[in-house]
Amino acid sequence: MKIDKGTQRPGLVLRRAAMTATAAAMGVTAAFGVGMATAAHADNAAAPTGIVLGVGADEAQRVLSWYSSTNTPQVVQVVPTHSLEHGQFPRKVVTFPATVTANTVNGGYNAHVTLDGLKQNTSYSYRVGAEGSWSATYTFSTQSFKGNFDFLFFGDPQIGSSGDTAKDGAGWQDTLNVALAANPKAELLVSGGDQVESANTETQWNAFLGSDKLRQYPWAATIGNHDVGGKAYEQHFWTPNTDRSAPFYNGDATTRSGGDYWFIYKDVLFIDINSNAYANGADAAHIGYVTNVVKTQGAHAKHTVLVYHHSIYSPADHANDSDNKQRRLDFPTAFSNLGVDLVLQGHDHSYSRSYVIKNGQKANKDERPGDAQVVEGPGGVVYVTANSASGSKYYDLTAPDTTADPNYGPDPLNPKSHWANSVENQEHVRTYVKVEVRGGKLIVQDIRSGNCAAPNSAVELGKVSWCGPNSGATPAQPVGSSVDKVVIHTNDGKPGKPGKPEPGKPAKPESDWLQ
Repeated sequence: MKIDKGTQRPGLVLRRAAMTATAAAMGVTAAFGVGMATAAHADNAAAPTGIVLGVGADEAQRVLSWYSSTNTPQVVQVVPTHSLEHGQFPRKVVTFPATVTANTVNGGYNAHVTLDGLKQNTSYSYRVGAEGSWSATYTFSTQSFKGNFDFLFFGDPQIGSSGDTAKDGAGWQDTLNVALAANPKAELLVSGGDQVESANTETQWNAFLGSDKLRQYPWAATIGNHDVGGKAYEQHFWTPNTDRSAPFYNGDATTRSGGDYWFIYKDVLFIDINSNAYANGADAAHIGYVTNVVKTQGAHAKHTVLVYHHSIYSPADHANDSDNKQRRLDFPTAFSNLGVDLVLQGHDHSYSRSYVIKNGQKANKDERPGDAQVVEGPGGVVYVTANSASGSKYYDLTAPDTTADPNYGPDPLNPKSHWANSVENQEHVRTYVKVEVRGGKLIVQDIRSGNCAAPNSAVELGKVSWCGPNSGATPAQPVGSSVDKVVIHTNDGKPGKPGKPEPGKPAKPESDWLQ
């Protein structure tokens, strides 16, 4: 599928002629597996840096972005991995020319390429740069372009926020290693925002991008409040179908770097919005963007997943921020009306999973705290906030405070929690969220990627005074253990399907839902 040229800057849609010439060669089937860097090394100090593999507009695309010290023509060379000859590229390779622009952050240049026409179930190896200044060789694998898949969601690495960039980077790399060792067939890595502490501090970006996993699995970037204020975010990440129209930002250039964007991956329509801009009607503009994308693209997907940084049902420090109070009014009814199934958020450095929320209210009075199975029905939405993926900073849970916001009080079933949340958790250990897409179900699980031991910079540096469940009263649980897991039976908008019974008929029993 060709990317929509109308949503890309000139020159981003790569010429497919180069792909056509070697289409047969590119379509070799390979086994699934974790992408691995080969033994090849970068040629010299002029080789590209900051290489990151990003999502494309669909399963057949990936985007590569990097930094270069030179404005000489840059390219990406790609071959099926089996075509490498003793780890070296053969004479015949597919070459994609890069778009190269001046880097406004630290000098030099930034570049990006969209790899198009990829084949399913294929392992590819690539390098970026130019003759005499090639990067190392990296490998990624595509999987089937239809059917079930898993993706991983990561909250706020925020490298540098502990005051020790190296320790934060070590925790982040360990989370990636743990998560992908446990889930080697995960197909996407999805960001909750705040990749770094300071938007234009390249030492923090270098630590964030230190893991080769970010050159082997596609990163779906999200801009957080610590990523704005400069251009480093958009220079590191080129995203598909991106709109940075003025109405989203009302002339505020400091919040404009991220833009709103969308892509479709198998049965899921992902929509990512820049929640840093919300005042003076910007929320309405974002809702308009989501509405238009759902209207034009929603029929091509079974599920709609919305991603942005600021958690509107925050359980911790940001629970009653003025912007959150506003967005709790602006967003929920619109999301219900649009058939959004799952909202993934960051910002609050703690984990929460909402009840099924419809039009800003709990949809089912009988849903209990921590229920392991929920049915959304028409208009139901589940909101998830991810905890820190690096251990650089944690926020403790707060008690509901009706003096700060009378509409965000305690849960009658669990007064220590806010009314919107089925689960709220903080243990001061690193976690990540796994989402399994299974037909009419989304299975969401928060998983521990660390414990109280290093790397856990907030604990190591004494930024927090306890670690473990129950405010440290219970020993830390094992790496890989589950904090929370829920099976969400979604509304796919079709009568008689899971989550939306036919008029006058009860919902199908759970046993009738096929995986």
